Amino acid sequence: MKVLRRKMEELGIDSNLCKPGQYNHLICPMCKGGDSGEKSLSLFITANGNSALWTCFRAKCGWRGNTGAYVNGNSTSGRIAHIPKVKQTREITEKSLDLEPPCSELCAYFAERMISGETLRRNAVMQRRYGDQIVIAFPYRRNGELVSCKYRDINKKFWQEKDTEKIFYGLDDIKDSNDIIIVEGEMDKLAMEEAGFRNCVSVPDGAPASVSKKELPSEEQDTKYQYLWNCKEYLEKASRIILATDGDLPGQALAEELARRLGRERCWRVKWPKKNDVDHFKDANEVLMYMGPTILKEVIESAELYPIKGLFNFRDYFDEIDAYYYRTLGYELGVSTGWRGLNEIYNVVPGELTIVTGVPNSGKSEWIDALLSNLNASVGWKFALCSMENKVREHARKLLEKHIKKPFFDARYGESVERMSVDELEQGKKWLSDTFYLIRCENDCLPSINWVLGLAKAAVLRHGVNGLVIDPYNELDHQRPPSQTETEYVSQMLTKVKRFAQHHSCHVWFVAHPRQLHHWVGSPPNLYDISGSAHFINKCDNGIVIHRNRDPDAGPMDQVQVCVRKVRNKVAGTIGDAFLSYNRVTGEFMDLSETLRRRT
Repeated sequence: MKVLRRKMEELGIDSNLCKPGQYNHLICPMCKGGDSGEKSLSLFITANGNSALWTCFRAKCGWRGNTGAYVNGNSTSGRIAHIPKVKQTREITEKSLDLEPPCSELCAYFAERMISGETLRRNAVMQRRYGDQIVIAFPYRRNGELVSCKYRDINKKFWQEKDTEKIFYGLDDIKDSNDIIIVEGEMDKLAMEEAGFRNCVSVPDGAPASVSKKELPSEEQDTKYQYLWNCKEYLEKASRIILATDGDLPGQALAEELARRLGRERCWRVKWPKKNDVDHFKDANEVLMYMGPTILKEVIESAELYPIKGLFNFRDYFDEIDAYYYRTLGYELGVSTGWRGLNEIYNVVPGELTIVTGVPNSGKSEWIDALLSNLNASVGWKFALCSMENKVREHARKLLEKHIKKPFFDARYGESVERMSVDELEQGKKWLSDTFYLIRCENDCLPSINWVLGLAKAAVLRHGVNGLVIDPYNELDHQRPPSQTETEYVSQMLTKVKRFAQHHSCHVWFVAHPRQLHHWVGSPPNLYDISGSAHFINKCDNGIVIHRNRDPDAGPMDQVQVCVRKVRNKVAGTIGDAFLSYNRVTGEFMDLSETLRRRT
């Protein structure tokens, strides 16, 4: 039993009052029983005293283990493995550490850094002798009692007393404080006091190299930031925590790690002022030394709300709003379609989603091709094309005809129009290569929307494309979970498309066919007639119906009606109809006035 109790003591378990052959309830040395200090550790010692096993039943702890059997003081199962030992915290005093008041040389050193003797005395800054060297001693206290001590030599080397509890430096100064300032070093804590801020503490371990990409560990496993949890009762009362860490990358990483644990919603951050045209001051003590306590106070009082991902204020966008007002944003008011009649009701805005529909053979794809040609000619836009219904050579022919304004082959509609020459074909091929990028499956499978958007993102980042065409919806792979309805799927899919468009400032044209119109009488269909879901009209920024006249009594047979049925951005357009004429020989779309001028 003596051997076993000694082994248990090494693990931090006090088993002196525990009886063999019984279950004993103790405070767990790993989690200390949590806030309530409950006796959550169940310890069982065998009747012969050869071994023990234990389990902590706190959900956040769960520490468990066993000692194996001991015979004549030796373990039959070898050394105890996989059981972390609990360090016993040392009790220290100023006398045991041989601390003494700072000498005149140290006081002069602090004075050079604008730290007064009064501040040194209030914070009980001491010194300690190591042979012929004197180092600065920063005592860490809680409720006036010495808990730990940190040292700094003339070469700015730091070290701390071993086996002491990690807490904030200056912890007693934030007791019952609603506002707390956290800095990265003890010198910064003293500098803050010179600026009039006593509600300040310093972290004991400096800053990490970078922000951890892992999930936050539990309190018990968060060893790097254990000082936060050891001082939890001091921090819980604070409604405003100002993070005044160093301005370098490790300091920024420390601020982020602290904010993750303390809650970004109650954190503010300090931006250190510039020392020249390029560099900023590094920390509080540097600002104090070069700009004085008044400026340091102003810097702290000007702390900004710590940014929370996804939560903004309109002032974060004032520059963008001003640019919008003065029309310096480029294309935010929309790009001309190239047709005067259509420009009055529809313009192309980066980052928007346009749904295009119409009955079969109404010219939806042809109209989009003509629009892309116009946009390239006027503002030099590039495009990614996911057009599953077109063979590459056929699509190339249609685009070339619209660009060169001549037929690819000899005209077959009774008109004597010259076919594009070889030189024009070569020039057109270069235009195709410079303007368009194709998204196509190279096998028989259907592409998914995620696959299309992934390649479109690559086209935006690698080639700078400004527009994406997905034509048509029913040629995509629309597999969905059995529990998901088509309406839910379409809503989710269009949300992905819109987020892609907005994030990459890329206009997306999405062609969706209407469902079978059993009682269609020749008029343009409605956006609500799109097969699949009403979300096509609910989610889009613009909804357009392309309709070709099929009735000689209703007007010219080459007349195409562009019906703008939804415009979310009222600055760029409005609901209405525009009429274009379609040239079957060249595939061009022209304003009706332009058609009449050419005919005359």
